[in-house]
Order: sequence, then structure tokens, then C-alpha cells
Amino acid sequence: MRKLTFYAEGDRKISARHPTTLEITKDEVKTRKGDCIVATRATLGLSELPQEMKEALRRDGTEVALWIESDGICDVVRGRGSARLTLESESEMVARKSGYVCGRTLMVYSDKSASELRRDLVERIARDGAKIRLTIEVEAPD
Repeated sequence: MRKLTFYAEGDRKISARHPTTLEITKDEVKTRKGDCIVATRATLGLSELPQEMKEALRRDGTEVALWIESDGICDVVRGRGSARLTLESESEMVARKSGYVCGRTLMVYSDKSASELRRDLVERIARDGAKIRLTIEVEAPD
């Protein structure tokens, strides 16, 4: 198992209402249109993941968990890696309920989207400057 923790901030523009994806970004949220965004100003981009983790994520059958925690409230999103992942985005990470892959994709076939996160957690992250702890756990098949 590979595990990595990094940090981000909340923002009052976060609504976390998207039904099929969720996104973590290094950027600042400009509008409420990005309803998949659950964390901003992240300290890490997808392309900056350790090489060992990238290799594991690029294996079909790899199990991926993304823990999102703020102010003592936590939720987890579970999905799969894929041999098709490029992991090239410098600023965004996206968990997708579908099998769609692009350079921003962290995991496919996730069990949750932004709209399915605990709403008490969303209340915490929808505040300017809220501290968010993010942990990615990857378990590749033997």
C-alpha cells in the first residue's frame, strides 16, 4: 500500500453538487460554476505524485481511496486505477464515477461524486480558508 497526505483550503464558492465527479485543484475558485470542486489551493498536483504511486495507479485493478478531512469530519471516496491514466495535470485531480480518462483523472469508477459527500463535511469546506487534509491510499494487485 502506498499512502500520501497533502493539504488544501476551503472556499465559500464550493458547493460540491456535481453528480459524477469531484475535483481537487491547486487553483483558487473563481466562480460557483465549478460544482465538482471540493478543495482549492492544494499543495500538490496530480503530476507531482511520487513515481511509485503513479506506477501503482496505472495498473488495472488498483484500489484507490481518497480521504477528505476538515474540522474533525471525514469522508472517503473509493475507486480504481487504470492503465490508461496519464496523471499529467499540474493543478487538478479528478475522481470520476465513470471510466472516462483524461490528464486530470486520479481514479475511475469512484463510489462517490462531490454531491454524495457528507453534507456536514461540505459545510466545513465551504468556508474561506478552511483547512482540508487529503490522503490518497493506493493498493495495487500483486
